[in-house]
Amino acid sequence: MANPWAGEVELVIDGAPRAMKLTLGALAELEASLGAGSLVELVERFEAGRFSSRDVLAVIVAGLRGGGWQGSAADLTAAEIAGGPLQAARAAAALLVRAFALPGEEEGAG
Repeated sequence: MANPWAGEVELVIDGAPRAMKLTLGALAELEASLGAGSLVELVERFEAGRFSSRDVLAVIVAGLRGGGWQGSAADLTAAEIAGGPLQAARAAAALLVRAFALPGEEEGAG
């Protein structure tokens, strides 16, 4: 089970629950994978509902890596995510919120 006080978000991938977390290293990897732009711009896109599937995938991969996973984005292309793309987007948004807020300060992060 994910620990929100540690900034973790759970996502079930191929039937296995995985705790994701945006550590400093994972955030740096996320910035690098997105190329131009900043994390602030990414957060703004999520807040405005203007994020892409590439954004969601990048956040999920970074969060999984922060949780100790050793895979790559290519490993997720055939993976089954419980709740589908919508749940993946919700988990990505929750990861961003939890990376920059304490539990209780979040709005709708899950």
